Amino acid sequence: MFICKNCKSIDKFELMFAADYKGSKKFTHKYNKNGDIEITVDGYTFIPDLMFMNQHAVCRYCGQIYMWDYTTERGNV
Repeated sequence: MFICKNCKSIDKFELMFAADYKGSKKFTHKYNKNGDIEITVDGYTFIPDLMFMNQHAVCRYCGQIYMWDYTTERGNV
């Protein structure tokens, strides 16, 4: 799970897409049986790491980018 270092929200994010990305830009996220967050983008599912979050995720609440860290707390998806 990931926490915004600015506002402390957990797993509340939107993804940034490159301007030339050709997909529909639809994503969902859920927790798997191991408690890891899984992101699905246009049908492709993966478990993000901290580098991915800090390159592609914007906090939904405060709008910060490059501000994610790992947390053991569980967010609400």
